[in-house]
Amino acid sequence: MNICIFGSASNRIDPSYIEAVESLGEKLAKQGHALIYGAGSGGLMGASARGFYRGKGKITGIAPEFFTETKVDGELFEQCDEMIYTDTMRIRKQKMEHAADIFVVVPGGLGTFDEVFEILTLRQLRQLNKEIYFYNINGYYDEMFAFLETSKSKGFISQNFEDLFTVFNDEKSLLDAISSKNKS
Repeated sequence: MNICIFGSASNRIDPSYIEAVESLGEKLAKQGHALIYGAGSGGLMGASARGFYRGKGKITGIAPEFFTETKVDGELFEQCDEMIYTDTMRIRKQKMEHAADIFVVVPGGLGTFDEVFEILTLRQLRQLNKEIYFYNINGYYDEMFAFLETSKSKGFISQNFEDLFTVFNDEKSLLDAISSKNKS
């Protein structure tokens, strides 16, 4: 399956996040999955690519053309099997959305939030029928989930928003879910 991983491009994060995502990427590759991602070499984007590379998995990077000029997200990962350039960030997200069979969200910042909230919205509107898995490393997303519950309790979010995604706090459970999805 094509696994789209959304995550941080920052290198200023605790190394435990990087180690966890590199491990996940390597194990997914060894299970025969391919990576679809934002093409960066830094942060958790780079960690996922390095893991897939170590596991000998196929890596497809998708980046807007301006990343090559401005290096907004740092360097691009040079060992991608395929690099797709787009005109805009919106087209980048659309290409990742179409290429993915499953989305895995690892810790990230504004870019990651933008990506994941778009696919959550599309899933809520029934325009996307693909699994969305949060890998909640070190409880990173706990406060976001609490905020979503607050929004739900005040009537701003539908009562069944939790059905849009699944949260995993450990690698084994996440790998098992992806493996079982692959068999169905």
